[in-house]
Amino acid sequence: MIKKYFNLVITMITLSMIGIVQCSAQNYAGKIREPAFAGQFYPADSSKLSKSIQYFLEAADTIKTDKPIALIAPHAGYVFAGQIMADAYNQARNYNYDLVIILGTNHTTAGFYKIGVYPGSSFETPLGKSEIDTALSQSLVESNSDCMFNEEVHAKEHSIEVQLPFIQYLFPNAKILPVVIGNPDYEMCVRFGKSLASFIKDKNALIIASSDLSHYPDYEDAVNIDRNTLDAAASLDTRRLKDLIENQMGQGIDNLATCACGEGPILAAMSAANELGTSSGSVVSYANSGNSLIGNKKKVVGYGAVIFSLSNTRNKTIIQDKNSENLKFELNDSDKKALLKFARITIRQYLETETLPLARGFKPMLYKNLGAFVTLRINSELRGCIGYMREDMPLCEVVGTMAIQSAFNDLRFYPLTLDEFHKCEIEISVLTPAKPINNYTEIVLGKDGVIIKKNGKQAVFLPQVAAEMNWSREELLENLCRKAGLLPDDWKDAQLLTFQAEVFEEPQFK
Repeated sequence: MIKKYFNLVITMITLSMIGIVQCSAQNYAGKIREPAFAGQFYPADSSKLSKSIQYFLEAADTIKTDKPIALIAPHAGYVFAGQIMADAYNQARNYNYDLVIILGTNHTTAGFYKIGVYPGSSFETPLGKSEIDTALSQSLVESNSDCMFNEEVHAKEHSIEVQLPFIQYLFPNAKILPVVIGNPDYEMCVRFGKSLASFIKDKNALIIASSDLSHYPDYEDAVNIDRNTLDAAASLDTRRLKDLIENQMGQGIDNLATCACGEGPILAAMSAANELGTSSGSVVSYANSGNSLIGNKKKVVGYGAVIFSLSNTRNKTIIQDKNSENLKFELNDSDKKALLKFARITIRQYLETETLPLARGFKPMLYKNLGAFVTLRINSELRGCIGYMREDMPLCEVVGTMAIQSAFNDLRFYPLTLDEFHKCEIEISVLTPAKPINNYTEIVLGKDGVIIKKNGKQAVFLPQVAAEMNWSREELLENLCRKAGLLPDDWKDAQLLTFQAEVFEEPQFK
């Protein structure tokens, strides 16, 4: 009798909880989750946002595969991760999905360890509204004790929001299911993935695991850590991924805060993909914030694109040839055109979308670490010129970075406008290593660039400056002193260095 009574009470409590959940969801009927990160993680202007996605998709990597069931895409700002996001979505762009499930991770709500389903009717971005499949969200919550309706965990969560513009651009009629996984508990994530698969097995659906990779190691450590993580994710072996992450986190790698900022979403997506018949995945592309034209390589965040489908053909986890430093450096016309084109595309994309391309797809030699200057001119008049002389960054990245700096951060000029951009011509000077000289008479006018250093101040002139200005050596050095903020004759006891440059410009190839 006691047992029957206990079971009855439990049943009544369960039904009561379901009723509460249903009531809670109904209370949010019609509620729209408005954009919280437009203008921060991605452009707030709808035309710029659409154009940025267009740029990224045009440059996206592609592999041969069946229709994707799930994919992993990063959730950082588009200026850092937009291209890798596009690489992931590009694999699915030719399929007209009816439903997209977005698995986000919890960045904002301490103490939330469950799976939070948004209780409202839609999410909004500058591209419009995406309708939520409320019937599916209700079914998930009612049938799965790990799930609950929770508005708070979605309110300021970017990992779902940043995926939406790509979804809206490629699948404008698809409904969405936004879910935040509060804690990467292995059993819960695998259990949820299986449950999710049972609900969508007969639907035309795509699962998005929103996740960045390693946080804050240096560049080389990140590449190694992220390669391991991506390979484990592509294996679709959830236990392998979980064990690998724990192992890497226990190695004491400097500044490593996480191996996957979205471990829970990845595990759930892998579990669902396994349940839906996928046997392996493919790594489409990889980069980290150190590859961004505004990033640095001391503390980076990793980004990877992975797809899961019934047939996969390739793994690719690096974006540059590590043997580039051993190649003899020699630029031909094709190389020069590629660098000039990249400089122009970089400036144009930033002007039109506030985002940046990745420096990839170049010949291995153009990843050699070299310095360079990028010069902009309008009607033969200087409009910007900034360079990078250290040899610690691939040449193609230096060209893109200096193109942005010359266009927008040369303090002698206002930032370049779109109207001016169409009138400007681009010149690139690829530099040889700088070497000190003992006497200023060693300077070869028209051939040598010159660097002056004194009292913590320094300045540089490219080799072509003296010839363009018709200066003597003394006039060159006096003007170099003025540029450095020194007295005109300070060059007489300053450190002088010379270098050479291979100079080429757009008019050569018109």
